[in-house]
Amino acid sequence: MPPRPGQQPAVPQPLPGVETIVAVGSGKGGVGKTTLAVNLAIALAQMGHKVGLLDADIYGPNVPLMLGVSAQPKVLGDNRVEPLEAHGLKVISVGFLNPGDKPIIWRGPMLHRIIQQFLGSVVWGELDYLVVDLPPGTGDVALSLIQTVPLTGAIVVSTPSDVSLQDARKAIEMFRQMKVDIVGMVENMSYFVCPHCHQETDIFSRGGAEKTAAQFGVAYLGDVPLDPGIRQAGDAGSPAVLAGEDSPHAKSLFDFAKKVAARVEEIESAAPASVISIQ
Repeated sequence: MPPRPGQQPAVPQPLPGVETIVAVGSGKGGVGKTTLAVNLAIALAQMGHKVGLLDADIYGPNVPLMLGVSAQPKVLGDNRVEPLEAHGLKVISVGFLNPGDKPIIWRGPMLHRIIQQFLGSVVWGELDYLVVDLPPGTGDVALSLIQTVPLTGAIVVSTPSDVSLQDARKAIEMFRQMKVDIVGMVENMSYFVCPHCHQETDIFSRGGAEKTAAQFGVAYLGDVPLDPGIRQAGDAGSPAVLAGEDSPHAKSLFDFAKKVAARVEEIESAAPASVISIQ
């Protein structure tokens, strides 16, 4: 929530025990942002890191479905919440609190409050990474996250289509205006490999995210194909990276995760010592 006139803006406070917070965002919906966020988090965990996943897509919380988890988190003393665990991740989502098809109809102040609760009241423990799946666009939830905790950086997901890229550019500019480092751009649904002839088809065009990344001076984190296997794995609650790095459905996702880890290390090594010391 923006500060009132004359009121000083709140200073983002680090989460104790959480080393790195990475937001996964997009300018528009339907680009596979949650699929990449979930697979990124699991891939980082399989690479040996302690990882949490915060589903901040309040209006479309799909993380529980993709992880195959439907339990309710346990409330501890002092209104602290214990995150659920799935596939080596600590996870929290409004979908655990509001299961089923009932919609959430909230205005900005409620969104701000739930983001603060997810960050401050959840017992995350010691984490190397907290991956935050943002809702699409440049609205209240992204602003609340940026105002509440210091983000290490943000990943922008786009398909190669001009429509998607137009909105991805707005997401990049939003993070820049809010002084958030850009980890990089990733191109999802980049191409389709025919299972019969094994030829690649550029259904949504191809290479637009890489060109946009170069245009804006941000890192390019690779491309992920339009792969029915990735979609099927997510729908079944068993994300593609669980099949291992040698799986043809998971290779591009692991490549993406490795590039993210390398970029995060680069960002953190370039950060002032005072910033690193408070995390």
